[in-house]
Amino acid sequence: MAANAPRSNFIRQIIDQDLANGKHQMVHTRFPPEPNGFLHIGHAKSIVLNFGIAQDYHGTCNLRFDDTNPLKEKVDYVNSIQADVKWLGYSWEGKPRYSSDYFDRLHGYAVELIEKGLAYCDFSSQETMRELRGTLKEPGKNSPYRDTAIEENLKIFADMTAGKYQEGEVCLRAKIDMSSPFMCMRDPVIYRVRFAHHHQTGDKWCVYPMYDFTHCISDAIEGITHSLCTLEFQDNRRLYDWVLDNISIDCHPQQIEFSRLNLQYTVMSKRKLHLLVEEGKVSGWDDPRMPTIAGMRRRGYTPASVREFCHRIGVTKMDNQVEMSMLEACIRDELNQDAPRAMAVLDPVRLVIENYPEEHEQQLNAPNHPNNEAMGTRQVPFAREILIEREDFREEANKKYKRLVLGKEVRLRNAYVIKAERVDKDAEGNITAIYCTYDPETLGTDPADGRKVKGVIHWVAAAHAVPCEFRLYDRLFQVPNPGAEEDFFSTLNPASLQIKHGFVEPSLAKAAPEKAYQFERIGYFCADSQDSHEGNLVFNQTVGLRDTWSDSEAAA
Repeated sequence: MAANAPRSNFIRQIIDQDLANGKHQMVHTRFPPEPNGFLHIGHAKSIVLNFGIAQDYHGTCNLRFDDTNPLKEKVDYVNSIQADVKWLGYSWEGKPRYSSDYFDRLHGYAVELIEKGLAYCDFSSQETMRELRGTLKEPGKNSPYRDTAIEENLKIFADMTAGKYQEGEVCLRAKIDMSSPFMCMRDPVIYRVRFAHHHQTGDKWCVYPMYDFTHCISDAIEGITHSLCTLEFQDNRRLYDWVLDNISIDCHPQQIEFSRLNLQYTVMSKRKLHLLVEEGKVSGWDDPRMPTIAGMRRRGYTPASVREFCHRIGVTKMDNQVEMSMLEACIRDELNQDAPRAMAVLDPVRLVIENYPEEHEQQLNAPNHPNNEAMGTRQVPFAREILIEREDFREEANKKYKRLVLGKEVRLRNAYVIKAERVDKDAEGNITAIYCTYDPETLGTDPADGRKVKGVIHWVAAAHAVPCEFRLYDRLFQVPNPGAEEDFFSTLNPASLQIKHGFVEPSLAKAAPEKAYQFERIGYFCADSQDSHEGNLVFNQTVGLRDTWSDSEAAA
């Protein structure tokens, strides 16, 4: 199957049937984020599903902010959500919508329920309401305010709206069934008093509708045909339908639930992501270790790789945990094909080629991709002194070690064959310089005498090496399911970020933020969008060349 190709699933089968039997003439979906934080990879699954279905069925998809809780919402979150959706490659129908656009109509529908005897104002404390709600095994009990007269309820609700009650003093509840086996149907709160400035409506309102009351009505107002949500809202579908069945509105969207994305070694709870940011466990919502779309983008993930991941995991009703390696495979597969190659040295040691002329320099031609000539070539300076990775040299090694060994030969990438002759060490025994000789006849060709040189190492010319910071990332948590831990902070990985200071070849001196490179023999990196600029390069590791994490897990 081609990358990003849609796969059949139970939702598409429902839509196919609805179109075939004439229930709908066109598909209309929506992506309804709450603007109370940055979007994460779980939201990406919903974005790809909702916008993807609209595209594939030549329908439309709305972006609607479910902004019913102004205490936790910010315009910054609104802006970041729009940027993330666009970055993933999607556009919404018309202007962004807000549930607050419908506050007048929502208030009217609440009044309608009161007039029908299907809603009442309750002065019970939260503790009392909790006690009366019952348990999963025991039915709830009616509130003493449940049978308040309709006229009195209308007056109280009008006074709530006018700001005559304090927060928590009174709320509006739907009158459904306190003995229902579904907790969400035991007279849920649908309006509460809240004196808070709203980012869209200002100070117009001091009563705000609850999410479950707002969401279904907003869907109906917008003419949504298929309201797709995750499985935790499965029971709430009964409340979704009850509200629409009991107000004077024509459209009745169909709610369909699918499994949410649970990604190993991270958390998908927005509350816990908030805690990570607020407690300074990460540098912010766009920290490259975070599962947020902004963090993944800063780390070097591409829109295509995220979309492909969402297609690979599919859409089902079965809850499961997806391995992080599956996400990493998507970006690795893409960058292996598309990322230009470059050379970087993260832990440098000086190497001197003693028989190379001291004042001489060469500009060597290096391919930007070994398997794609269309990507062209670049010039790489070569001189007597170069820098190599410290781990690429040993004084002694067995035959399995294919790098530079004292008295043995190795090839420098896109350059010559060299042989290590001797080393300098400091007082602690650390190698400070490696002295080599080179074979001048081996540029781009094997040794003339037929000897075989198996190893290849990368390098940068010392005089032209550009200093930079490398940020190496590991799993943010040490356990596969940190969200299940009572103290999930205790499972944070102390080695999730390692910083090294090394050098890159001069072609990267002006590396554009978020542009991907394969640092040969190391991994895929991109310049950091926040901290990197010419004269102060910072590269984020996107992913390694191969899945060493799964290898180590298998070994364990």
